[in-house]
Amino acid sequence: MALTNTKELKLAVLIDADNVPYSNVKGMMEEIAKFGTPTTKRIYADWTKPNSNGWKAVLLEHAITPIQQYSYTVGKNSSDSALIIDAMDLLYSGKLDGFCIVSSDSDFTRLAIRLRESGMKVIGIGEKKTPNSFIVACDRFIYIEVLDGAIQKKKPKPATATDSKKPVEKPAAKALAKIDAATIELIEATIEDIEDDDGWAFLGDVGNLIVKKKPEFDPRNYGFSKLTPMLKSLTDILEIDERESDKKGIKHVYVRLRFN
Repeated sequence: MALTNTKELKLAVLIDADNVPYSNVKGMMEEIAKFGTPTTKRIYADWTKPNSNGWKAVLLEHAITPIQQYSYTVGKNSSDSALIIDAMDLLYSGKLDGFCIVSSDSDFTRLAIRLRESGMKVIGIGEKKTPNSFIVACDRFIYIEVLDGAIQKKKPKPATATDSKKPVEKPAAKALAKIDAATIELIEATIEDIEDDDGWAFLGDVGNLIVKKKPEFDPRNYGFSKLTPMLKSLTDILEIDERESDKKGIKHVYVRLRFN
């Protein structure tokens, strides 16, 4: 679920190399492309340290500009201040519509809040361990663990003559969490917020409002590729209605609570 009307957003992608893994940079960049065009891509680290070597190998491939920031004090992450200063300079340039901050560090909470106060869209990407303060400060937050490439796939069994006739199934996404009572309550409350007189709510509007309420909400966190199959799995509490649209082959999906 991308943010509404973000297809043409001009984004600055700022990566804190000290607080995210380099192993899935391809998945990160593909995810960011869903929200807009990354016109600026910078990554911050002390590149003299050996722990930054993994990032060095992927920077050219994805046209990410490395920013050198020496660690002047042991135990302090000097990359944070450099990233924040650059973010404010980019904000005042007036050439951007939003920022993507890639980090699992709560130190960027105030930055995210400040950028949103200035009318910027803020997308966060980080690990599941990211503190909630940074997550809720963003318009949208995506966990690295659910991105393509981060999902661990089982090794395929040797093919046989009969297997070749079977359709190949796409591996299911790794679920970071179960659909718990709090998530179900969030879905139910959101449907009630925008339902029509008959209790039906357009699925796209439901998804957008859920993300506004809970920026880290993502069907992939629960093992589903999209919101539709996730809600279809909740048939004991939800009804799904797929309606024909003006465009051939495209259906509009509506959902309502069964107790209505």
